[in-house]
Amino acid sequence: MSGWRQHTVEGIKEGLARGWRSYLWVLKLILPISLLTALLEYSGILGYLDGLLAPLMGFMGLPSIAAFPIVAGALAGVYAGVAALAVLPLTQAQMTLVAIFVLIAHMLIQEGIIQAQSGFHLGKATVVRLSAAVVTVTLCSFFLDTGTDPVAAAPAVATVRPALTEMLGNWFIAMAWLSLKILWIVMSIMIGLAWMRRFDLVPHLVRWMRPVLALLGLGPRVGVLWLSAVLFGVTYGAAVIVEEFRAGSFEQQEIERLHVSIGINHSMVEDPLLFLPLGIGIFWLYVPRFIAAMVAVRIYNAIEALALGRRLRAHRQA
Repeated sequence: MSGWRQHTVEGIKEGLARGWRSYLWVLKLILPISLLTALLEYSGILGYLDGLLAPLMGFMGLPSIAAFPIVAGALAGVYAGVAALAVLPLTQAQMTLVAIFVLIAHMLIQEGIIQAQSGFHLGKATVVRLSAAVVTVTLCSFFLDTGTDPVAAAPAVATVRPALTEMLGNWFIAMAWLSLKILWIVMSIMIGLAWMRRFDLVPHLVRWMRPVLALLGLGPRVGVLWLSAVLFGVTYGAAVIVEEFRAGSFEQQEIERLHVSIGINHSMVEDPLLFLPLGIGIFWLYVPRFIAAMVAVRIYNAIEALALGRRLRAHRQA
């Protein structure tokens, strides 16, 4: 068997094996969370969030019920956010805004700890991502019609609640269809990523991506680390980032700029595609957080420049 064919076949095997493990893990997370969300929404408990979270959600152009998938995503990850979002009576525009928030600010504790191990303080990483999510969603809300959609909102205002068995049956059908879509997406992604590793395509992609790195305010030295996080996520790319940081290959400011960028904009292959089964437009899944990452690095540079200026003035006065 030729080398090319062997890498292709082994990539498929590796992708299928990794994909199946990932898919089973996803089902263990997505099914109970989606069921819990459906039961909470059916019972009316989610309605009690109105008084507590309405101001913040309203500021972002969202109803208070949208807080559940946002909190689920922030704590448990994108899959949890998708699971909760899939069973709530939100309009297409509202789901889009929630998706943008979850893509920027998800799995904050786990990924924040990983970032902290490679040179970016956990608290700073969390503040950057939450701030970027709130500001980005608020700005995007001006370009989306977040007004009430009578068709989408009907389950929330219906005077006759369906029987519990009917609700559970509808939930089962919706989750079965969503699970099939996620299976296809996860398997496709894992095979593609396995091919990229086996054919050693990442270094070549870095060279091609230099203009993008410059646009993001990052230097080419962090290209491999950035691409690892963008393709595989902070968690999957953590081994590379932590190892390079411990080796002292980069200056602290380079690492912090990198973390500001990838904290907002990572896992560009897998995470956005998980929202496609919900009918969310591809533009909103990619462009807003790319722009947010680009702006955030510039803001970071400005803050660092101001801090340096203050230190220099203090030094002269001393």
